[in-house]
Amino acid sequence: MIMKNIGKIEFIDNKGSFKVEKPENTSYLYYPIAGEKGLKGCVTPNLGGDLMVDQETFILEPVSVENLHNNRNTRNFWLCMDDGKLWSATGSSAEQENNKFTDKQDDSLVTAGFMWHKAIRSNNEAGLTAEVSSFVPVNTNVEIMSVTIRNDAPKAKRIVPVAAIPIFGRSADNLRDHRNVTSMLHRISIIPEGILVKPTMSFDEKGHRVNHKTYYVLGFDENGHEPESFYPTVEAFIGEGGSFLKPRSVYCQKPGYKAGTEIAGMEAVGGLRFEKCVLTPGQEATYTVLIGVADNNEEIEDISKLYRDNKNVEKELTYTRDYWRNKVNVNFHTQDKAFDQFMQWIAFQPLLRRVYGCSFLPYHDYGRGGRGWRDLWQDCLSLLFMEPGEVRNMIVANFGGVRMDGTNATIIGEGLGNFIADRNGIARVWMDHAFWPLRTLLLYIEQSGDYDILIEQVTYFKDSIVHRGNLIDKKFENAENKQLVNSDNKEMVYEGTILEHLLVQNLTSYYEVGEHNVLRLRGADWNDALDMANENGESVAFSYAYAGNLRELAKLIRKFSAKCKVNAIFVASEVAALLDHAQTTEEKTRLLAAYMKTVEGNLCGEQIAIELSELANKLESLAESFTEHLKNQEWIKGNRGTGWFNSYYDNSKRAVERYDEDDDKTRMMLTGQVFAIMGDVASDDQIKKITKAADKYLYKESIGGYRLNTDFHEFKTDMGRMFGFAYGEKENGAVFSHMAVMYGNALYGRGFAKEGFKALNTLYQASMNYATSHIYPGIPEYFSADGRGKYPYLTGAASWYLLTMITEVFGVRGQAGNLSIEPALLASQFDKEGRAGISLNFAGKRFDITIENPENLEAGTYKIKAASLNGSEIGLEEDRLVIPREIIDKLGSQNEVIVRVE
Repeated sequence: MIMKNIGKIEFIDNKGSFKVEKPENTSYLYYPIAGEKGLKGCVTPNLGGDLMVDQETFILEPVSVENLHNNRNTRNFWLCMDDGKLWSATGSSAEQENNKFTDKQDDSLVTAGFMWHKAIRSNNEAGLTAEVSSFVPVNTNVEIMSVTIRNDAPKAKRIVPVAAIPIFGRSADNLRDHRNVTSMLHRISIIPEGILVKPTMSFDEKGHRVNHKTYYVLGFDENGHEPESFYPTVEAFIGEGGSFLKPRSVYCQKPGYKAGTEIAGMEAVGGLRFEKCVLTPGQEATYTVLIGVADNNEEIEDISKLYRDNKNVEKELTYTRDYWRNKVNVNFHTQDKAFDQFMQWIAFQPLLRRVYGCSFLPYHDYGRGGRGWRDLWQDCLSLLFMEPGEVRNMIVANFGGVRMDGTNATIIGEGLGNFIADRNGIARVWMDHAFWPLRTLLLYIEQSGDYDILIEQVTYFKDSIVHRGNLIDKKFENAENKQLVNSDNKEMVYEGTILEHLLVQNLTSYYEVGEHNVLRLRGADWNDALDMANENGESVAFSYAYAGNLRELAKLIRKFSAKCKVNAIFVASEVAALLDHAQTTEEKTRLLAAYMKTVEGNLCGEQIAIELSELANKLESLAESFTEHLKNQEWIKGNRGTGWFNSYYDNSKRAVERYDEDDDKTRMMLTGQVFAIMGDVASDDQIKKITKAADKYLYKESIGGYRLNTDFHEFKTDMGRMFGFAYGEKENGAVFSHMAVMYGNALYGRGFAKEGFKALNTLYQASMNYATSHIYPGIPEYFSADGRGKYPYLTGAASWYLLTMITEVFGVRGQAGNLSIEPALLASQFDKEGRAGISLNFAGKRFDITIENPENLEAGTYKIKAASLNGSEIGLEEDRLVIPREIIDKLGSQNEVIVRVE
């Protein structure tokens, strides 16, 4: 009988924990588990997945998404019964594979929360239930598998448990580079607690290194007793002709090796055979399996002593759950309880990016660790709400990745201020990179009121890449200090203010234009797949963005001058050239080339004063003239009240988008619309036309909403690799969550709440439609052509979604350090009593904010008429609620602040 089982996500508490039945019937599922000390991995419903510290230190074999259903060498826990039958507590046996989709399939359930995962499986015929909890302790580099077996049968059961954890124990590069040769380096030791694998060296033909790390699998029963024997190698475990789904050692009850055995030069398995256990009806037995890597044996001994006691495992699991739950300190209350829990995951995803970067999960198999420049700044958006304490230091340190030519290091290493020029040693320039730091800094200053950060002194990044990636300066090719120095004093590292860094970034970008007097695309912009138009391509989309940046930077300078009573700042004399008002393509190109020449080596060391009022005026003038140019040149008029902005010019110098009476030939992209709206280039009337066009040409509700582009029906080799992808996949016409969320954010920011809600809500509905999206809670990087969520967990879309919900939908935002509340909630978002709420931290206090709308008014038709702070009425400021920072500070040690808004 074929089973028709399509699971669904059900939340089981108010902290995002959930359950889903028979998750193994869904392909590509995996779940992150990690700690704060470097160990990270993932588990599938059948306990597949991998585990690593970094690219060089994989404990379990590295996996990509296709390995999740292809690989059989997964974490496993076998039960050998006295009637000769076997059962895998993880569902990974030949018989269980054969029984899938039939009435003989095991009943199974996954429950999970932040950084913990429990797989529950029952075999009704055998009368056994297994619960396998997997997690990584917050402060210890070990994965813990806690396996509880219960006898549900009416008679006693005699079982022999066998844990089987294949140990990879080397660099991910060795998966296809000397896989067999590197197994010859393995030195396997059996100790009473388990299996140790210490390779003699790290194999790399560029230079071998002596290895000091030991990989291990240890195990204990609930009384702290060690295994009775072991299967330390793949050959010993699977046996001749066997497999990980049908290991001969288990099926034929082969005796294992004893402690004290040493084996060299073979693939390793943490095969642990425990003593026979008798379970009476209803009785349980719990086993602990420890999987990890250590720098010395003392560390392994300490872990062994601690976790052989099952009570300590339970305490650690409780602590781990509470730790990560408490990290998510933004809570929402709307009429949709599932949405409120979905938002818990949206808030958690930026924390996952902090831990994983953009690597080390099965879909993210292209990375080798670290985060990119763009990722870092966007993740700070959400961390400002959840982990604000360290954000200032992060922001200051990260400006140290800016070069004097306005480009930047593209990879951030471990620790603050540790930059790497590029992942693959390629001098590539993403022309959008200068856009993001200002946006993050603006949010930080509004939240904190800390305008003084603008005059914080920061060094510049210096390597051999000069002239915005167009030249290599051989003199600096092997430079170790990676910092600019003053030419007149070689020992003095040059430091400039953060404001100077912002000017250098944004003005060099502004002057690097192509034939249409639009910013050059270079290697790519936000859309990494627009990477084949380096010579003549232009990003009109980010031209709108930079026009907005120049406007915002001018406003920021005026506020800074007024707040801090500063009339002028000092900048490097070389930077003064960027303040000339070049207009034409030729003038801008000439000005930029002259500036590049002056900063290709070290600086002269001279600084000059610039009046802030004059500086703001110049920036505003540049922004306005650029805006008018873009408006006049790039607007595309459609029919029936539609219209939109062109987003790009290709390498053949042609505009990429166009209107055609034949809809199938019309070309529209979402990115240009987002930044035209966000950058204040589009007028309100144009926004109305853009939304109509986006709904007509880009919107598809069943797969998440707004796609990145229409189908160009062309492999466009003069634009980028995206056009080689199938339409509807990744950058070529998928619903790319990041840009769809930014579209919603931009619309809210311009007062189009209903249209913005549509973008956000459709993404939420698609994400939580498990039957189609096939993902656990959270927002994926994109939705494929059939609506499947791809690349879950590690996406900047989560930061922007959280930012939009807090600052735009609920309208709770900083205003020069004060707290401003100006909601744009739709009537449908309030509960039956007409209430919606948000709890979050601000200025060191916990704010519990309730917004009351008893008359069920719609966004855009209501204004705040009354408000209270801890029960006392508080005055309004032009129909807005602004709570001054001095009032918040006077609350003293009172941590919870109750705000009611009517």
